[in-house]
Amino acid sequence: MKIALIGYGKMGKMIEQIALGRGHEIVSIIDIDNQDDFNSPAFRSADVAIEFTAPQVAYNNYLKAWEQNVKVVSGSTGWLKEHGDEVRKACTEGGKTLFWASNFSLGVAIFSAVNKYLAHIMNEFPDYEVSMREVHHIHKLDAPSGTAITLAEQIKENMPRIDDVKIESVREGEVPGIHSITYNSEADQITITHDAHNRKGFALGAVLAAEYTAKHQGLLTTSDLFQF
Repeated sequence: MKIALIGYGKMGKMIEQIALGRGHEIVSIIDIDNQDDFNSPAFRSADVAIEFTAPQVAYNNYLKAWEQNVKVVSGSTGWLKEHGDEVRKACTEGGKTLFWASNFSLGVAIFSAVNKYLAHIMNEFPDYEVSMREVHHIHKLDAPSGTAITLAEQIKENMPRIDDVKIESVREGEVPGIHSITYNSEADQITITHDAHNRKGFALGAVLAAEYTAKHQGLLTTSDLFQF
């Protein structure tokens, strides 16, 4: 498979390493200093572009890739509130393809499934109050994290007795990502946690998503890729 990379920071470099290790070809690498390469034959030859950039530029990167008829896999967060409707319309009515996830880790996908099931159970026990804590490296621009927002939405969907989930966001050191969900009562406390040791799990998940996206169309998510 031919892959283009949009964004060549730590995640981009790790994705490149894993993609090459799985036998794929990197045909184009686009970063802040070579934006004209979106219009290059090399970029147009890609089966899928994998995009990990900043919230303020992600949506425009999707548009540039789609102009070249290149499908996109993206882990960028922070754009959904402003551009979510346009992206959904482009993928459902405009023939474009985006695989988007706030987190591509297989461990997070499993954690997400547990989160939904636990929230469903806890809806019947009003003595327990739910809260969340997420910790990331100091370079992360958005807070709460996209993963935390997704987890909170899952809790609310499966726990209609609550209106919102309190999220504490911490930015320190080089922490890849820790998400903890706590149910606390006067009697006891239940906590589930996903603690990423490094970015490798995210990068592998992004490449797996690209392999899936090359054969599918529309607006895709990790629930399509990981069916628990």
